[in-house]
Amino acid sequence: MSVLSDYAKRTPGSKEHFARVGAMIPAGATRSLNSWPPYPVYLDRGAGGTVWDVDGNAYRDFLANYTALPLGYADPDVTAAIREQLPHGTSHSFSRALEAELAELVVARVPSLERVRFTGSGTEAVMFALRLARAHTGRPLVAKAEGGYHGTTDDVMISVRPPADLAGDVRSPASVPEMRGIPASRTRETLVVPFNDVAASQEILRAHADRLAALVLEPVLGVGGMIPATAEYLTAMRATCDELGILLVFDEVITLRLAYGGAQQAYGVTPDLTTMGKIIGGGLPIGAYGGRADIMGLLEPRGGTDVYDSRSGGPALYQGGTFTGNALSLAAGIVTLGKLDAATIDALNRTGDLLRRELTGVFAAAAVDAVVTGVGSLFNIHVGPRRVEVFRDVRAVDAARQHAFFLGLLNHGVIVAPRGMGCVTTCTTGDDVAAFTAAVRLTLHDITEAG
Repeated sequence: MSVLSDYAKRTPGSKEHFARVGAMIPAGATRSLNSWPPYPVYLDRGAGGTVWDVDGNAYRDFLANYTALPLGYADPDVTAAIREQLPHGTSHSFSRALEAELAELVVARVPSLERVRFTGSGTEAVMFALRLARAHTGRPLVAKAEGGYHGTTDDVMISVRPPADLAGDVRSPASVPEMRGIPASRTRETLVVPFNDVAASQEILRAHADRLAALVLEPVLGVGGMIPATAEYLTAMRATCDELGILLVFDEVITLRLAYGGAQQAYGVTPDLTTMGKIIGGGLPIGAYGGRADIMGLLEPRGGTDVYDSRSGGPALYQGGTFTGNALSLAAGIVTLGKLDAATIDALNRTGDLLRRELTGVFAAAAVDAVVTGVGSLFNIHVGPRRVEVFRDVRAVDAARQHAFFLGLLNHGVIVAPRGMGCVTTCTTGDDVAAFTAAVRLTLHDITEAG
Protein backbone atom coordinates (compact mmCIF):
# COMPACT_ATOMS: atom_id res chain seq x y z
CA MET A 1 0.00 0.00 0.00
CA SER A 2 1.39 3.46 -0.90
CA VAL A 3 1.88 6.25 1.60
CA LEU A 4 -0.96 8.26 0.02
CA SER A 5 -3.44 5.41 -0.12
CA ASP A 6 -2.69 4.45 3.49
CA TYR A 7 -3.18 8.09 4.49
CA ALA A 8 -6.54 8.22 2.70
CA LYS A 9 -7.66 4.97 4.30
CA ARG A 10 -6.82 6.23 7.82
CA THR A 11 -8.30 9.73 7.55
CA PRO A 12 -11.68 9.76 5.74
CA GLY A 13 -13.15 12.03 8.39
CA SER A 14 -10.42 14.61 7.85
CA LYS A 15 -11.01 14.44 4.09
CA GLU A 16 -14.72 15.03 4.60
CA HIS A 17 -14.08 17.93 6.97
CA PHE A 18 -11.61 19.47 4.52
CA ALA A 19 -14.29 19.49 1.82
CA ARG A 20 -16.67 21.22 4.22
CA VAL A 21 -14.36 23.84 5.70
CA GLY A 22 -12.58 24.59 2.44
CA ALA A 23 -15.73 26.20 1.14
CA MET A 24 -15.45 28.86 3.87
CA ILE A 25 -11.79 29.06 4.94
CA PRO A 26 -9.03 29.38 2.31
CA ALA A 27 -6.93 26.21 2.21
CA GLY A 28 -9.18 24.68 4.86
CA ALA A 29 -7.22 26.16 7.78
CA THR A 30 -6.85 29.51 9.51
CA ARG A 31 -3.12 28.90 9.85
CA SER A 32 -1.22 28.25 6.63
CA LEU A 33 1.07 25.75 8.36
CA ASN A 34 -1.93 23.51 8.98
CA SER A 35 -2.82 22.83 5.36
CA TRP A 36 -1.01 20.37 3.10
CA PRO A 37 -1.82 18.06 0.17
CA PRO A 38 -3.88 16.01 -0.34
CA TYR A 39 -5.70 17.43 2.73
CA PRO A 40 -4.73 18.09 6.35
CA VAL A 41 -5.45 16.04 9.44
CA TYR A 42 -7.97 17.69 11.78
CA LEU A 43 -7.48 17.08 15.49
CA ASP A 44 -10.17 16.50 18.08
CA ARG A 45 -8.34 16.52 21.43
CA GLY A 46 -5.01 16.12 23.18
CA ALA A 47 -3.70 14.91 26.52
CA GLY A 48 -0.08 14.71 27.63
CA GLY A 49 2.02 13.83 24.60
CA THR A 50 -0.84 12.33 22.58
CA VAL A 51 -3.47 13.81 20.27
CA TRP A 52 -6.44 12.23 18.52
CA ASP A 53 -7.88 13.22 15.16
CA VAL A 54 -11.52 13.33 14.04
CA ASP A 55 -11.20 9.72 12.82
CA GLY A 56 -10.09 8.52 16.26
CA ASN A 57 -6.46 7.92 15.25
CA ALA A 58 -3.97 8.52 18.06
CA TYR A 59 -0.64 10.25 17.42
CA ARG A 60 2.47 10.77 19.50
CA ASP A 61 2.86 14.53 19.05
CA PHE A 62 6.49 15.63 18.66
CA LEU A 63 5.50 19.15 17.59
CA ALA A 64 3.51 20.41 20.62
CA ASN A 65 1.97 23.29 18.67
CA TYR A 66 5.33 24.28 17.23
CA THR A 67 7.10 24.12 20.64
CA ALA A 68 4.46 26.15 22.54
CA LEU A 69 3.48 23.31 24.93
CA PRO A 70 6.57 22.24 26.90
CA LEU A 71 4.36 20.42 29.43
CA GLY A 72 2.28 18.70 26.76
CA TYR A 73 -1.47 18.94 26.26
CA ALA A 74 -3.92 19.66 29.08
CA ASP A 75 -1.32 19.66 31.83
CA PRO A 76 -3.39 19.21 35.03
CA ASP A 77 -1.83 22.17 36.85
CA VAL A 78 -2.18 24.52 33.89
CA THR A 79 -5.75 23.36 33.32
CA ALA A 80 -6.58 23.94 36.98
CA ALA A 81 -5.17 27.48 36.83
CA ILE A 82 -7.27 28.29 33.77
CA ARG A 83 -10.36 26.74 35.34
CA GLU A 84 -9.81 28.75 38.52
CA GLN A 85 -9.52 31.98 36.55
CA LEU A 86 -12.55 31.45 34.27
CA PRO A 87 -15.26 32.56 36.75
CA HIS A 88 -13.33 35.79 37.34
CA GLY A 89 -13.20 36.78 33.68
CA THR A 90 -11.01 35.96 30.70
CA SER A 91 -9.95 39.49 29.77
CA HIS A 92 -10.53 42.89 31.30
CA SER A 93 -10.48 46.58 30.48
CA PHE A 94 -7.78 47.28 33.06
CA SER A 95 -4.64 45.36 33.96
CA ARG A 96 -4.75 42.46 36.39
CA ALA A 97 -2.37 41.77 39.25
CA LEU A 98 -1.39 38.58 37.42
CA GLU A 99 0.73 40.68 35.05
CA ALA A 100 3.16 41.42 37.87
CA GLU A 101 3.47 37.74 38.78
CA LEU A 102 4.39 36.64 35.27
CA ALA A 103 6.62 39.67 34.74
CA GLU A 104 8.54 38.86 37.93
CA LEU A 105 9.10 35.30 36.71
CA VAL A 106 10.49 36.25 33.30
CA VAL A 107 12.58 39.17 34.59
CA ALA A 108 14.11 36.95 37.27
CA ARG A 109 15.19 34.26 34.83
CA VAL A 110 16.13 36.02 31.55
CA PRO A 111 19.45 37.91 31.85
CA SER A 112 18.61 40.79 29.48
CA LEU A 113 15.31 41.75 31.09
CA GLU A 114 15.14 44.78 33.35
CA ARG A 115 11.66 45.74 32.16
CA VAL A 116 9.09 43.77 30.15
CA ARG A 117 5.79 44.34 28.32
CA PHE A 118 3.32 41.65 27.25
CA THR A 119 1.72 41.39 23.81
CA GLY A 120 -0.81 39.12 22.14
CA SER A 121 1.72 37.08 20.14
CA GLY A 122 5.37 36.65 19.30
CA THR A 123 4.79 38.49 16.02
CA GLU A 124 3.56 41.54 17.94
CA ALA A 125 6.51 41.31 20.34
CA VAL A 126 8.99 41.53 17.46
CA MET A 127 7.03 44.35 15.84
CA PHE A 128 7.12 46.46 19.01
CA ALA A 129 10.76 45.60 19.80
CA LEU A 130 11.92 46.81 16.40
CA ARG A 131 9.78 49.93 16.63
CA LEU A 132 11.31 50.56 20.04
CA ALA A 133 14.81 50.12 18.61
CA ARG A 134 14.09 52.68 15.90
CA ALA A 135 12.64 55.10 18.44
CA HIS A 136 15.63 54.70 20.75
CA THR A 137 18.33 55.08 18.09
CA GLY A 138 16.59 57.41 15.67
CA ARG A 139 17.77 55.15 12.83
CA PRO A 140 15.42 53.70 10.16
CA LEU A 141 16.90 50.33 9.16
CA VAL A 142 16.89 46.90 10.78
CA ALA A 143 18.92 43.79 9.98
CA LYS A 144 18.08 40.11 10.26
CA ALA A 145 19.69 36.81 9.33
CA GLU A 146 18.94 34.97 6.11
CA GLY A 147 16.62 32.11 7.05
CA GLY A 148 15.50 33.83 10.26
CA TYR A 149 11.79 33.85 11.04
CA HIS A 150 10.42 36.54 13.34
CA GLY A 151 6.68 36.48 12.71
CA THR A 152 4.63 37.90 9.88
CA THR A 153 5.04 41.68 9.93
CA ASP A 154 6.41 43.29 6.78
CA ASP A 155 9.68 44.30 8.48
CA VAL A 156 10.79 40.72 9.00
CA MET A 157 9.06 38.72 6.29
CA ILE A 158 12.22 39.24 4.29
CA SER A 159 14.55 36.43 3.14
CA VAL A 160 13.02 33.78 5.36
CA ARG A 161 13.14 31.15 2.58
CA PRO A 162 14.48 33.07 -0.44
CA PRO A 163 14.67 31.20 -3.75
CA ALA A 164 18.21 30.51 -4.94
CA ASP A 165 17.88 32.68 -8.06
CA LEU A 166 16.97 35.76 -6.00
CA ALA A 167 18.96 35.27 -2.80
CA GLY A 168 22.20 36.86 -4.00
CA ASP A 169 25.73 36.10 -2.92
CA VAL A 170 26.12 33.88 0.12
CA ARG A 171 28.28 36.50 1.89
CA SER A 172 26.02 39.41 0.95
CA PRO A 173 22.45 38.08 0.79
CA ALA A 174 19.77 40.04 -1.04
CA SER A 175 16.67 41.27 0.77
CA VAL A 176 13.87 39.22 -0.77
CA PRO A 177 10.20 39.69 0.20
CA GLU A 178 8.79 36.39 1.43
CA MET A 179 5.44 36.77 -0.30
CA ARG A 180 3.30 39.05 -2.40
CA GLY A 181 1.81 42.09 -0.68
CA ILE A 182 4.99 43.19 1.06
CA PRO A 183 5.91 46.71 -0.12
CA ALA A 184 9.13 47.03 -2.08
CA SER A 185 10.23 49.66 0.44
CA ARG A 186 10.62 46.94 3.06
CA THR A 187 13.39 45.32 1.07
CA ARG A 188 15.28 48.62 1.31
CA GLU A 189 14.66 49.01 5.03
CA THR A 190 15.57 45.47 6.11
CA LEU A 191 19.13 44.27 5.58
CA VAL A 192 20.05 40.59 5.51
CA VAL A 193 23.20 39.07 7.01
CA PRO A 194 24.54 35.51 6.57
CA PHE A 195 23.89 33.53 9.76
CA ASN A 196 27.06 32.23 11.44
CA ASP A 197 29.41 34.14 9.07
CA VAL A 198 31.13 36.59 11.40
CA ALA A 199 33.26 38.53 8.92
CA ALA A 200 30.53 38.94 6.28
CA SER A 201 27.92 39.98 8.85
CA GLN A 202 30.29 42.53 10.38
CA GLU A 203 31.03 43.99 6.96
CA ILE A 204 27.32 44.51 6.24
CA LEU A 205 26.61 46.01 9.66
CA ARG A 206 29.55 48.41 9.43
CA ALA A 207 28.60 49.54 5.93
CA HIS A 208 25.16 50.68 7.15
CA ALA A 209 25.86 51.49 10.79
CA ASP A 210 24.80 55.13 10.69
CA ARG A 211 21.28 54.12 9.61
CA LEU A 212 20.92 50.77 11.36
CA ALA A 213 18.76 50.60 14.50
CA ALA A 214 18.80 46.89 15.33
CA LEU A 215 20.02 43.44 14.45
CA VAL A 216 17.43 40.79 15.30
CA LEU A 217 18.60 37.19 15.55
CA GLU A 218 17.23 33.79 16.53
CA PRO A 219 19.95 32.03 18.55
CA VAL A 220 18.76 28.92 16.69
CA LEU A 221 17.23 29.31 13.23
CA GLY A 222 13.73 27.80 13.47
CA VAL A 223 12.06 27.89 10.06
CA GLY A 224 15.57 28.09 8.64
CA GLY A 225 16.29 24.50 9.65
CA MET A 226 16.84 24.40 13.44
CA ILE A 227 20.48 25.42 12.98
CA PRO A 228 22.18 26.67 16.17
CA ALA A 229 24.27 29.80 16.12
CA THR A 230 27.91 29.35 17.00
CA ALA A 231 29.06 30.96 20.23
CA GLU A 232 31.66 32.83 18.18
CA TYR A 233 28.95 34.35 15.98
CA LEU A 234 26.70 35.61 18.77
CA THR A 235 29.67 36.93 20.75
CA ALA A 236 30.98 38.77 17.69
CA MET A 237 27.56 40.24 16.89
CA ARG A 238 27.28 41.49 20.48
CA ALA A 239 30.66 43.22 20.24
CA THR A 240 29.96 44.66 16.79
CA CYS A 241 26.59 46.06 17.82
CA ASP A 242 28.24 47.68 20.84
CA GLU A 243 30.92 49.16 18.61
CA LEU A 244 28.38 50.63 16.15
CA GLY A 245 25.59 51.68 18.52
CA ILE A 246 23.20 49.09 17.08
CA LEU A 247 20.72 47.36 19.39
CA LEU A 248 21.03 43.58 19.48
CA VAL A 249 17.64 41.86 19.69
CA PHE A 250 17.31 38.13 20.40
CA ASP A 251 14.12 36.46 19.23
CA GLU A 252 13.68 33.78 21.91
CA VAL A 253 10.09 32.87 21.07
CA ILE A 254 11.29 29.31 20.46
CA THR A 255 14.68 29.19 22.19
CA LEU A 256 13.58 30.34 25.64
CA ARG A 257 13.05 26.63 26.43
CA LEU A 258 16.75 25.79 25.94
CA ALA A 259 17.87 26.93 29.39
CA TYR A 260 16.36 28.43 32.52
CA GLY A 261 17.27 31.89 31.21
CA GLY A 262 16.86 31.05 27.55
CA ALA A 263 19.49 30.65 24.86
CA GLN A 264 21.14 33.91 25.94
CA GLN A 265 21.98 32.28 29.27
CA ALA A 266 23.22 29.13 27.56
CA TYR A 267 25.46 31.13 25.20
CA GLY A 268 26.47 33.73 27.77
CA VAL A 269 25.54 36.57 25.40
CA THR A 270 23.13 39.25 26.64
CA PRO A 271 21.13 41.21 24.03
CA ASP A 272 19.70 44.70 24.51
CA LEU A 273 16.14 43.48 23.89
CA THR A 274 14.52 40.05 23.90
CA THR A 275 11.27 38.89 22.35
CA MET A 276 9.37 35.95 23.80
CA GLY A 277 6.18 33.95 23.31
CA LYS A 278 4.94 30.36 23.20
CA ILE A 279 6.03 28.77 26.50
CA ILE A 280 5.45 31.87 28.64
CA GLY A 281 1.71 31.54 27.95
CA GLY A 282 1.36 27.87 28.81
CA GLY A 283 -0.35 27.08 25.50
CA LEU A 284 -2.50 30.22 25.30
CA PRO A 285 -1.85 33.30 23.13
CA ILE A 286 0.90 35.58 24.42
CA GLY A 287 4.05 37.44 23.52
CA ALA A 288 6.48 39.68 25.39
CA TYR A 289 9.39 41.98 24.75
CA GLY A 290 11.79 43.50 27.20
CA GLY A 291 15.32 44.53 27.96
CA ARG A 292 17.31 47.46 29.21
CA ALA A 293 15.41 49.89 31.40
CA ASP A 294 16.59 52.96 29.49
CA ILE A 295 15.22 51.57 26.22
CA MET A 296 11.95 50.33 27.71
CA GLY A 297 11.59 53.75 29.32
CA LEU A 298 10.28 55.06 25.98
CA LEU A 299 7.01 53.32 26.90
CA GLU A 300 6.64 55.43 30.05
CA PRO A 301 4.34 58.50 29.99
CA ARG A 302 6.06 61.85 30.45
CA GLY A 303 3.71 63.67 32.78
CA GLY A 304 0.62 64.09 30.65
CA THR A 305 -2.82 62.53 30.86
CA ASP A 306 -3.17 61.48 27.18
CA VAL A 307 -1.76 57.97 26.98
CA TYR A 308 -2.01 58.00 23.19
CA ASP A 309 -0.18 61.17 22.28
CA SER A 310 3.48 61.91 22.98
CA ARG A 311 2.86 65.56 22.10
CA SER A 312 0.78 66.01 25.25
CA GLY A 313 2.85 64.07 27.71
CA GLY A 314 2.15 60.51 26.61
CA PRO A 315 4.84 57.90 25.97
CA ALA A 316 7.16 58.20 22.99
CA LEU A 317 5.97 54.76 21.91
CA TYR A 318 2.36 53.69 22.42
CA GLN A 319 1.42 50.01 22.68
CA GLY A 320 -2.13 48.68 22.41
CA GLY A 321 -3.87 45.31 22.16
CA THR A 322 -7.30 44.31 23.44
CA PHE A 323 -6.23 40.84 24.57
CA THR A 324 -2.71 41.77 25.65
CA GLY A 325 -2.10 40.47 29.17
CA ASN A 326 -5.37 38.54 29.24
CA ALA A 327 -5.99 36.72 32.49
CA LEU A 328 -6.09 33.19 31.07
CA SER A 329 -2.73 33.43 29.31
CA LEU A 330 -1.14 34.99 32.38
CA ALA A 331 -2.49 32.29 34.70
CA ALA A 332 -1.35 29.50 32.39
CA GLY A 333 2.07 31.10 31.90
CA ILE A 334 2.70 31.54 35.62
CA VAL A 335 2.12 27.84 36.26
CA THR A 336 4.11 26.73 33.23
CA LEU A 337 7.21 28.77 34.05
CA GLY A 338 6.93 27.67 37.65
CA LYS A 339 7.18 24.04 36.55
CA LEU A 340 9.99 24.68 34.04
CA ASP A 341 12.80 24.92 36.54
CA ALA A 342 16.44 24.36 35.61
CA ALA A 343 16.35 20.63 36.39
CA THR A 344 13.26 20.09 34.25
CA ILE A 345 14.80 21.95 31.32
CA ASP A 346 18.01 19.93 31.66
CA ALA A 347 15.93 16.74 31.50
CA LEU A 348 14.11 18.03 28.41
CA ASN A 349 17.44 18.70 26.72
CA ARG A 350 18.74 15.22 27.55
CA THR A 351 15.63 13.69 25.97
CA GLY A 352 16.19 15.83 22.88
CA ASP A 353 19.83 14.74 22.70
CA LEU A 354 18.73 11.09 22.90
CA LEU A 355 16.14 11.52 20.16
CA ARG A 356 18.57 13.20 17.75
CA ARG A 357 21.15 10.46 18.33
CA GLU A 358 18.61 7.71 17.74
CA LEU A 359 17.25 9.30 14.58
CA THR A 360 20.73 9.91 13.21
CA GLY A 361 21.52 6.25 13.82
CA VAL A 362 18.39 5.11 11.97
CA PHE A 363 19.28 7.17 8.90
CA ALA A 364 22.88 5.94 8.95
CA ALA A 365 21.82 2.30 9.23
CA ALA A 366 19.37 2.70 6.36
CA ALA A 367 22.00 4.48 4.22
CA VAL A 368 19.49 7.27 3.57
CA ASP A 369 20.52 10.82 2.83
CA ALA A 370 18.92 12.65 5.75
CA VAL A 371 20.21 14.95 8.46
CA VAL A 372 18.94 15.70 11.96
CA THR A 373 19.73 19.20 13.23
CA GLY A 374 18.83 20.95 16.45
CA VAL A 375 19.93 21.50 20.02
CA GLY A 376 18.46 20.77 23.43
CA SER A 377 14.79 19.86 23.15
CA LEU A 378 14.54 21.03 19.51
CA PHE A 379 15.15 19.08 16.30
CA ASN A 380 14.58 19.11 12.55
CA ILE A 381 14.71 16.20 10.12
CA HIS A 382 15.90 17.08 6.60
CA VAL A 383 15.34 14.42 3.94
CA GLY A 384 17.74 14.67 1.01
CA PRO A 385 20.83 16.57 2.21
CA ARG A 386 24.02 14.93 3.41
CA ARG A 387 24.81 17.87 5.65
CA VAL A 388 22.99 20.92 7.01
CA GLU A 389 25.39 23.39 8.58
CA VAL A 390 24.22 26.72 7.13
CA PHE A 391 20.83 27.96 5.96
CA ARG A 392 21.49 27.44 2.26
CA ASP A 393 22.19 23.74 2.86
CA VAL A 394 18.45 23.35 3.51
CA ARG A 395 17.86 23.88 -0.22
CA ALA A 396 19.12 20.34 -0.78
CA VAL A 397 15.96 18.95 0.87
CA ASP A 398 14.05 16.69 -1.53
CA ALA A 399 10.64 18.32 -1.24
CA ALA A 400 8.68 15.33 -2.56
CA ARG A 401 10.43 12.83 -0.30
CA GLN A 402 10.22 15.18 2.69
CA HIS A 403 6.45 15.40 2.22
CA ALA A 404 6.12 11.64 1.76
CA PHE A 405 8.18 11.20 4.95
CA PHE A 406 5.83 13.56 6.84
CA LEU A 407 2.71 11.70 5.64
CA GLY A 408 4.35 8.37 6.36
CA LEU A 409 5.05 9.36 9.95
CA LEU A 410 1.40 10.38 10.33
CA ASN A 411 0.40 6.95 9.01
CA HIS A 412 2.53 5.42 11.76
CA GLY A 413 1.14 7.64 14.47
CA VAL A 414 3.80 10.36 14.83
CA ILE A 415 3.44 14.11 14.32
CA VAL A 416 6.21 16.48 13.29
CA ALA A 417 5.93 19.61 11.15
CA PRO A 418 5.73 19.07 7.38
CA ARG A 419 9.23 20.55 7.12
CA GLY A 420 10.51 18.05 9.72
CA MET A 421 10.66 20.39 12.73
CA GLY A 422 9.81 19.07 16.16
CA CYS A 423 10.50 19.11 19.88
CA VAL A 424 10.17 17.02 23.00
CA THR A 425 8.10 17.85 26.07
CA THR A 426 8.08 16.83 29.70
CA CYS A 427 5.62 14.11 28.64
CA THR A 428 8.09 12.53 26.21
CA THR A 429 9.28 9.18 27.54
CA GLY A 430 11.89 6.67 26.45
CA ASP A 431 9.06 4.59 25.00
CA ASP A 432 8.00 7.61 22.92
CA VAL A 433 11.51 8.00 21.56
CA ALA A 434 11.61 4.30 20.70
CA ALA A 435 8.20 4.51 19.00
CA PHE A 436 9.35 7.53 16.99
CA THR A 437 12.48 5.77 15.75
CA ALA A 438 10.42 2.68 14.87
CA ALA A 439 7.99 4.88 12.92
CA VAL A 440 10.93 6.40 11.03
CA ARG A 441 12.18 2.94 10.05
CA LEU A 442 8.72 1.92 8.84
CA THR A 443 8.28 5.18 6.96
CA LEU A 444 11.62 4.83 5.21
CA HIS A 445 10.56 1.34 4.13
CA ASP A 446 7.23 2.66 2.85
CA ILE A 447 8.90 5.40 0.84
CA THR A 448 11.46 2.98 -0.59
CA GLU A 449 8.78 0.50 -1.58
CA ALA A 450 6.84 3.29 -3.31
CA GLY A 451 9.91 4.36 -5.24
